[in-house]
Amino acid sequence: MNSRLKEMTSVLKKYKITQGLTPEKLRLILQELGPTYIKLGQIMSLHSDILPKEYCEELMKLCSDVEPMPFEQVEEVLYESFGCKWNEIFSRIDKKPLGAASIAQVHYAVLKNGDEVVVKVQRKGIHDIMSRDITMLHKAVRLVPPVPIKGIVDFDMVLDEMWAVAQEEMNFLTEASNMEEFARNNKDIVFAATPCLYREYTTSCVLVMEYIDGYRIDDKENLQKDGYDLNEIGSKLVDNYIKQVIEDGFFHADPHPGNVHIRDGKIVWMDMGMMGRLSERDKKEIGKAVTGIALNDIGMIQDAVLAVGDFRGEPDTARLYKDIRMLIDKYGNQEMGQIDVAVFMQELMEIMKTNKIALPHGFTMLARGLTQMEGVLADIAPSINMVEIAAARLKEQMWQNFDWKSEFKNTGKTLYKSAHRAIALPQQLARIIEEYERGQTRINLDMHSSDQLSGLLHRLVRNIVMGLWVMALLISSSIVCTTDMKPRILGIPALGVLGYLFAVIIVLYTIVKHFISRK
Repeated sequence: MNSRLKEMTSVLKKYKITQGLTPEKLRLILQELGPTYIKLGQIMSLHSDILPKEYCEELMKLCSDVEPMPFEQVEEVLYESFGCKWNEIFSRIDKKPLGAASIAQVHYAVLKNGDEVVVKVQRKGIHDIMSRDITMLHKAVRLVPPVPIKGIVDFDMVLDEMWAVAQEEMNFLTEASNMEEFARNNKDIVFAATPCLYREYTTSCVLVMEYIDGYRIDDKENLQKDGYDLNEIGSKLVDNYIKQVIEDGFFHADPHPGNVHIRDGKIVWMDMGMMGRLSERDKKEIGKAVTGIALNDIGMIQDAVLAVGDFRGEPDTARLYKDIRMLIDKYGNQEMGQIDVAVFMQELMEIMKTNKIALPHGFTMLARGLTQMEGVLADIAPSINMVEIAAARLKEQMWQNFDWKSEFKNTGKTLYKSAHRAIALPQQLARIIEEYERGQTRINLDMHSSDQLSGLLHRLVRNIVMGLWVMALLISSSIVCTTDMKPRILGIPALGVLGYLFAVIIVLYTIVKHFISRK
């Protein structure tokens, strides 16, 4: 641990961390510290609700491709997982990996029965390495100088959540379960698929799944040569993704082009290590927020935000209402096809940060996923707009799930309550008037003011108090001066002189304070 700590210290010194931390400097530091920190940086980039926008954008540039581990280590991990040599299960494994990332690398292989598969092998000892590095980072956070970002972000909280996400991603049994759940959710979608899982060969450190050839979704040239319509692919991609979010509440949180392939006319979703999940309440509040945007109802949007958000402090609902109003004014008059989802989500996250609102993990994953989807669409089918497809999907789901019996029942209850309250209203008004006449009425007001107004009122009260002091001193000193009180200075009672002196000092202080506050 000491050697690793020395290595971290030398890297921090190299980038002069004591002189401040910029987004680019943070990315370069994580990149130089190696695979573990690259993964931490990528997870950190998900926190657009906490980290400033410029930091998230910079951390998303961190490249997943890293130096692969030697094949000897791959063999060791396979032996520890299977309890036997790999050639007892596979007839062939390519020594050169198809790709190497910070947590695992993948190799092409062929099973004894001839099936072509991909073997995902976890880096040897990666769990212990990341655990050690997280512990050291917690210690290092206390040594970071008071740069602007430190006042905005609770680094300890971010590190804890990053470690939780990393642990989930390092357990390949979780990813296997994600693949099975995703396959069940999309079994009736003829144009969507996920690689077949070989559960009997899957452990916490090794994942064996079907080999997918085909084309990456951004391989436009080969897709068009093979007769694919890019606009059709884009429409189906977005429709399926919105279905994952709104209907399933279980969606791919890292849909970059490398994780989405086209094969035999189907969109194949791969790498289920990072998935997002929304509760029924989350999905309901998303629907409420979308309805609020469509109706230009700020209150409905605010209610949705207040319902799902975790406030770091006392919420200022007046400020939140104002910020949402400004956002809606900006986008409310635009056609749905003109709204850039990525930009809209970024601006919404900025409002969350400004109002010190932390969103549930599923929402931060959704924000990242939507941003990446927007990027894929801009590349392969720029004429396709995600918002239009999402609106159509929401409308379709609303009518499919509309329960007339339940709605009539709820409406009847609401009408009954309203009628009951209307009947009781005259009695309540009479009681209020009676309490007012007896002097028993109390009104509770929760008043909010801007910092500028608060400062103005503070100065006003201060000046009034100072003025009263000066007036009291002048009057009392003048009365003292008419007496024969001793001791005397130049024939004037000393107490009166002292009172005049204090009055002059207060006047001078008030004048100086006035000019300073104006600056």
